[in-house]
Amino acid sequence: MGTRDNSNPTAKSPEEWLEKVAPEKTRGTFKLFLGYAPGVGKTYNMLSEAIRRHQRGEDIVIGVVETHGRPRTAELAEQLEKIPRKEIEYKGVVFEEMDLDGILARRPQIVLIDELAHTNIEGSKHRKRYEDVLDVLAANIDVLATMNVQHIESVAPTVQSVTGIQIRETVPDWLVQRADEIVMADLTPEALQTRMRRGDIYGVDRAEKALANFFRRGNLIALRELALQHVTKAVDRTLTAYMDAKQIDAHWAVRERVAVCISSNSSSHMLIARGARVAEGVGGELFVLHVDTGEDLPGDEKNTLAANMQFARNLNAEVFTIKGKSVAHTAASFVREKRITHVVFGRTAVHGIRKYLYYWAIQHFLKESPNVDVHIVTQHSERE
Repeated sequence: MGTRDNSNPTAKSPEEWLEKVAPEKTRGTFKLFLGYAPGVGKTYNMLSEAIRRHQRGEDIVIGVVETHGRPRTAELAEQLEKIPRKEIEYKGVVFEEMDLDGILARRPQIVLIDELAHTNIEGSKHRKRYEDVLDVLAANIDVLATMNVQHIESVAPTVQSVTGIQIRETVPDWLVQRADEIVMADLTPEALQTRMRRGDIYGVDRAEKALANFFRRGNLIALRELALQHVTKAVDRTLTAYMDAKQIDAHWAVRERVAVCISSNSSSHMLIARGARVAEGVGGELFVLHVDTGEDLPGDEKNTLAANMQFARNLNAEVFTIKGKSVAHTAASFVREKRITHVVFGRTAVHGIRKYLYYWAIQHFLKESPNVDVHIVTQHSERE
């Protein structure tokens, strides 16, 4: 058995080699605890994890945690070091805000930042707390943060229509998508209402009013569904990134993904609508693909194609135009790349050679594509 030559001063241990070849971490890791309503346990879960990691020797501080007078949450917060808040005077009143400069000067491994959608008082470095978080991450400090799903910009209008309550503070969707990990703090609506009645969330005197308004069971069911959808999307993004990094070709997918192949024919409008119904039925994402074969389209067909694409965007579809000589080959490549689970094609009532070419194209697609559900929808052709 060989032995390590200690006489060579340039020889490195396996640990030293691993440290040398490992990619250097240049930005902090962002972990988000997402809830669907106050009181589901976002801050409590965040503090619990922070305490466990602190006990393992990690350097963790509290940047800002709002206990809202909840004793169990306050007990956990007392077990961790806090960065004192910064006092800012505004219109004769002194407010306390998270001290961004204090956090950056302290340079912990990890910082806890509650209520991501919070708007800072005038005189702060940034208008929004999530902008402070971006500075912390840029300084290579990990962040554990919390927020409720109703504060996501694209979700706020839906929540407002369901609950009747205006959502004044939001964060952009791209910030949520930037999270390296999303953990859902979850309770059933019934359990959350029980906590409310016990006074665990607000005072007992406020409980009945809250239960008759925001905390109605129907509201909570809808909000929980929205939060679950966002967590599922995050898992799907993480899986996709992992598969791309590992160059895994298998057709894995956490969420259903429906792709509709369209042309410059006005009947594609019906195909998009059918695809949207399929996506809604399976709780999936909608993609619309147009394969540009290089054919020079007349002006009216260009306008029709543009209208089809705009209709797809109105239905929140992701729209793609990809150049390719073969529609079948290009569509199959798209299905593999985007890990599509359902694809929708139109079939016009064609005859003769055009009918043969259509079936040949479908067979060619099936041969090249991975396992995918194919929906062939009969449509009326304007060119008949």
